[in-house]
Amino acid sequence: MGRIVMAVLGVLLALYVVFGLVLPALFGLLKFVFLLALVAVVVVAAVTVVGKFGKSGK
Repeated sequence: MGRIVMAVLGVLLALYVVFGLVLPALFGLLKFVFLLALVAVVVVAAVTVVGKFGKSGK
């Protein structure tokens, strides 16, 4: 009986850790990486546009 209770408590604790701690951390990390990639794309596009306009003016 005690073994079953401890197993159920272990499963509940594992679910709490996965859904309460791990998944929000992963979503936060993915959001950060997405924003970083978006900034990088904007910077690359800006450098490319400035480079093309700089060459065509000469």
